[in-house]
Amino acid sequence: MGFFQRIGGAAARFMYGRNGWDQLNQALFRGYLVLWIAEIAAGLLLKNRVVSGVLNGALFVLMVCLFYRSFSKDLSRRRTENQKWLGWYWGMKNRSAGARARHADKAHKYFTCKECRTICRVPVGKGKIIITCPKCGAQIQAKT
Repeated sequence: MGFFQRIGGAAARFMYGRNGWDQLNQALFRGYLVLWIAEIAAGLLLKNRVVSGVLNGALFVLMVCLFYRSFSKDLSRRRTENQKWLGWYWGMKNRSAGARARHADKAHKYFTCKECRTICRVPVGKGKIIITCPKCGAQIQAKT
């Protein structure tokens, strides 16, 4: 067995039962890189030591969080954190994709029910109409 294979095996044994690198850690690392570039820009371009110091402190806290989450053995808590992050992330991604699709749809107009926040779609060019929400039955008076 070679030297590098033994090191790889030792690393695998060390990481057994630990959280490792999940989607939340990936997002934290991307945030770390963005803050690192901002810290370099503040230090070199702006020559502002206060902003650079604050960003450096934020980088330290972010790195501690990254290492803590990666090497944590409390897998249930880390998985719960990751699931909350994924729920928020995919919710934001789906909402923005839906908003882009609604904006691109020129044949329909979209209204949001004030009672239950359901999005109602009606054809354009029907004039002033009363829309009944299919979910709660509330009525919306609008012009298409």
